[in-house]
Amino acid sequence: MNKELEHKFVTELENNQNIVHKICTLYTNDRHAHNDLFQEITIQLWKAYPKFRGDSKFSTWMYRVALNTAITLYRKSKKRVKTQDYDAVIYRIKADDYDETEEQQLKLLYNAVKQLGDIDKALVFLYLEDKDYTEISETLGITEVNARVKMNRIKNKLRTILNP
Repeated sequence: MNKELEHKFVTELENNQNIVHKICTLYTNDRHAHNDLFQEITIQLWKAYPKFRGDSKFSTWMYRVALNTAITLYRKSKKRVKTQDYDAVIYRIKADDYDETEEQQLKLLYNAVKQLGDIDKALVFLYLEDKDYTEISETLGITEVNARVKMNRIKNKLRTILNP
């Protein structure tokens, strides 16, 4: 790969790396696994970049590669080691006026989403990222109608999980 293309890739990756971090958070339970998945996604993005034609936005293409890598990697790993949740070991400095209600709600939502299947997790992630159904369908390789139907079913599933 030439230097110009390499520079363009690194710039795009740096500008959009939060996408990868969010996917890693969704599909892993600890910092070590998060870092491993981040590295694997970066490698897969690098390998696939020469084939990126620019038909879609870089971020849409990045979502697709990152989600496919995460799903494939964790489907392949038959051996699952019980790990301690990342949030249980991190230390936080709290301001006096800090209200952790929203953070607790987010934790509950993430825990509920982690109970979903891999494709459903990806769909919820993209939905929470404010992607429209057209972009969600392009990223996941499903029809827009299918994305809408799946999302409605997932919402009902999450309601049941969060309010048993």
